[in-house]
Amino acid sequence: MSRPEPEKSIPELTSVFTALGDATRLELVARLGSGQPRSIVQLAEGLEITHQGVTKHLRVLEKAGLVMSERSGREKHYRCVPEPINDARTYLDTVAEQWDAALLRLKKFVER
Repeated sequence: MSRPEPEKSIPELTSVFTALGDATRLELVARLGSGQPRSIVQLAEGLEITHQGVTKHLRVLEKAGLVMSERSGREKHYRCVPEPINDARTYLDTVAEQWDAALLRLKKFVER
């Protein structure tokens, strides 16, 4: 059974992996993973960076399509967009299957 192809191209996936490659941004995505929209103040709670720093990280995540923002009065609320993460997972699952197949072929060759 073959896996579905990711909907995003390799360059688009690269921006997702790059955005997730930072510990602070990964933490922000985890905080938004509950599905509840959160303000910058809520997201910054417990982090050792300024609200401005959180905003910069959120811009990177937004550019990669991992979060989206909505204005609510004077505040912006952010929420997670799961599709790019699902596409990244599909891509990684495909690569893992390719490696598993290659290692199996190597094992069969060595055992002859």
